[in-house]
Amino acid sequence: MSHLLETTQSRTQAEDVAEALKAIANPRPARIPIIRTPAEYGLEYEDVFFQAIDGVPLEAWFIPADSDKLIIFNHPGTFNRYGFPGHLEPWSKANDFEVNFIKIHEALHNAGYNVLAFDMRNHGTSGAANDGVMAYGMYEWRDSAGAMQYVKGHEKLKNMQVGWFSPCAGGNATLRAMTECPELFEDVKALVCPQPCSASISIKQIAGFQGLQDYMEELNLEVLKQGGMPYNKCTPHPYAPNVKVPTFIIQVHDDPITKPIDVQTTYDLIPGEEKKLFWIEGTTRRFDGYNYFGEHPEQMLEWYDKYMK
Repeated sequence: MSHLLETTQSRTQAEDVAEALKAIANPRPARIPIIRTPAEYGLEYEDVFFQAIDGVPLEAWFIPADSDKLIIFNHPGTFNRYGFPGHLEPWSKANDFEVNFIKIHEALHNAGYNVLAFDMRNHGTSGAANDGVMAYGMYEWRDSAGAMQYVKGHEKLKNMQVGWFSPCAGGNATLRAMTECPELFEDVKALVCPQPCSASISIKQIAGFQGLQDYMEELNLEVLKQGGMPYNKCTPHPYAPNVKVPTFIIQVHDDPITKPIDVQTTYDLIPGEEKKLFWIEGTTRRFDGYNYFGEHPEQMLEWYDKYMK
């Protein structure tokens, strides 16, 4: 009887581990709603749409300003152009406070920058693609390239100086797009890139919260079984050496979802001297890095002002 009990307990534990690994490896996060618009902040805006370089329909806001300067804005994985409603259930289970990118849009607008903020594929109200898989920028680079095609073909926008704001997976996407389609980005003046990340490190950290950090081989197999992309392929490191744009990276130093060496490596791989790395201290909350420029826009605006004269 005791042997049977031990076997049952062991089987249950194995099943619990398998279920946890399956949940961690899920490459198709549910879309979250866009619960705010620029109008809430008194900003005039236009709903626009265009295509990714592979034809996926993308939806965006265009927030006009009286200038010839444009910031193109994407977002982290699982977010959308608005941000992340962590102050509401059920999203508070993942992060219990809101990320509101519209505050950054407002700061840019008030400083004289036009803003084009779009939802990447499988996020917000943009089209579905790649069987719904979120690939940490490794499919989404086609959206960044499509945004540049849209701007270059637009009667008014094509004459503007262009900068990018690309956080997390959006940063990975833009770095890869600069590698795959350098001709589209040759006139880009500046990039602000909060918290680019390598999935293999982030997933291992997340697994560690449940004591599963030693199951990376199983997690890689599980994500493949679910149709996702191998974690070691989802990193900005191979693409950073091809960045030719003045780049400003920020990162929460004690972020438990990554390790400082990952972001430092991305920064070090970017060539040239026109780059900057700023560590956010005094917090362990990754999402504070996404809100940082909405609360403290000075360094961001200084960077764009310097290179988008």
